[in-house]
Amino acid sequence: MAAAPAACPPHRHALRTAEPDVVAPPPTDTFDLLAAIYDLDRNEYRERREELVARFGLGDLLDVPVRKLSLGERMRCELAAALLHRPVVLFLDEPTIGLDPLAKASVRDLIRQVNTEERVTIFLTSHDAGDVERVCRRAVLIDRGHLILDLPVEALHRVIPERRRIVVHLASPWRGIGVGGVRVQQLSPHSVTLEVGPGDASVDTVVAELLRHHMIEDLRIEAPPLEDVIAELYRRGAALAPAGHGRHG
Repeated sequence: MAAAPAACPPHRHALRTAEPDVVAPPPTDTFDLLAAIYDLDRNEYRERREELVARFGLGDLLDVPVRKLSLGERMRCELAAALLHRPVVLFLDEPTIGLDPLAKASVRDLIRQVNTEERVTIFLTSHDAGDVERVCRRAVLIDRGHLILDLPVEALHRVIPERRRIVVHLASPWRGIGVGGVRVQQLSPHSVTLEVGPGDASVDTVVAELLRHHMIEDLRIEAPPLEDVIAELYRRGAALAPAGHGRHG
């Protein structure tokens, strides 16, 4: 959010007694400032502001000083401010960083809504794999200034040989598994997580062996989390880079 410039105090006493809200204006002041910067028609601006306030649920926040807003509330205000002038392209840098799970889900939903309904092209930079998975259709991986990959998000899992995790909740003690190549990732008295990689036994074979030797309450098969896939892609780095885009020594 934009902040009104604070006047330079003539002496220390003025600094101690300065009204703090002067440097933390409410969102409505920031919206008015941006309307002036972008030279928006007054009527169009009011109509657009009302539309964004309704969409982002900002009605109770407009006159609250920014310093009193939660991080999630502030992010919703900042997204609305960025959309006041109807941009064609929007750049967002770590828009969900530091947010609690509910606020994070809300911001992701709003970003998807803006992209779908207003046809805004959004470039989103994030270290949160959840942002990539839930918001983006295409992923670009960059390592120290060099392009590693540029492809649809759903294709990330296919770039490297895929591993599967089998999460099992047991009704009997763990007795091990007589199938080669299967790795135990986690083990507790009542559950075990196994990893099956490419070239190992098939998932069907592993599940059949589990059912033969254990009493099972629940079993699920998972692909590795996207953040694990991305970490592996960065580890492989230059080997995956398109021709002409690898690292230079």
